[in-house]
Amino acid sequence: MPTLNSAVLRTVDVARGAGYSVQQVRNLERDGVLPPATRTAAGYRRYGEIHLRSALAYRALAAGTGPVEAKRIVRVIHAGPVAEALALLDAAHARLHRERTDLALAREAAAAISAEPLADVRPSDAMGVAALADALGVRPSTLRHWDAEGLVVPGRRPPRGTRSYSPAHVRDARIVHQLRTAGYRVDALRTLLPALRHGQRSHDLAAALAARDADLAARSRALLDAAAALAAVLAAARA
Repeated sequence: MPTLNSAVLRTVDVARGAGYSVQQVRNLERDGVLPPATRTAAGYRRYGEIHLRSALAYRALAAGTGPVEAKRIVRVIHAGPVAEALALLDAAHARLHRERTDLALAREAAAAISAEPLADVRPSDAMGVAALADALGVRPSTLRHWDAEGLVVPGRRPPRGTRSYSPAHVRDARIVHQLRTAGYRVDALRTLLPALRHGQRSHDLAAALAARDADLAARSRALLDAAAALAAVLAAARA
């Protein structure tokens, strides 16, 4: 079978080398992630080292930044100034750094919030949606969305049924706010919050934060691999 050092690679060779299907390789070429292939007289695609290198670079980038940004970066490597591609890669690292910072803040804040006592709760301690939104620094529509998604479901005040957030609701809202800031999706929080409300708050929250930390570490490693792969693409382009 042809290898990376072969002068000519078939579509199936690039697919096997990069861990993609033949159709995915064709799609990557169509999307500009791979340079246009040459064609034989019979119309078969002919690829080279730069195509396989590009597919490997895209694969690593997609794991670190997502497919949309990965395609953008590899396309710029092929068509734009190298400095522009490097700037996009720097921006991806900067976003990960911000996410790590947010995660550290969420870990500290959630640990403190979940330990707050709820003794001596009085009806007068409840907050309305506007007051809580102001306290959290979010829009009232955000709290309504959390209510609709089952994350923080407040009580209702008669006779108009306006939302009323008890201290327990407020605490949950603060945790949701911190975790949303740290990058947690609504569906993940919907699974986590019921367990937190039933006495396993600190353990489950720590596990969720650890999982998020592991995800960031995997994405950081993917970006490290992508940098090496992109360097190989540039080297192949100069060859």
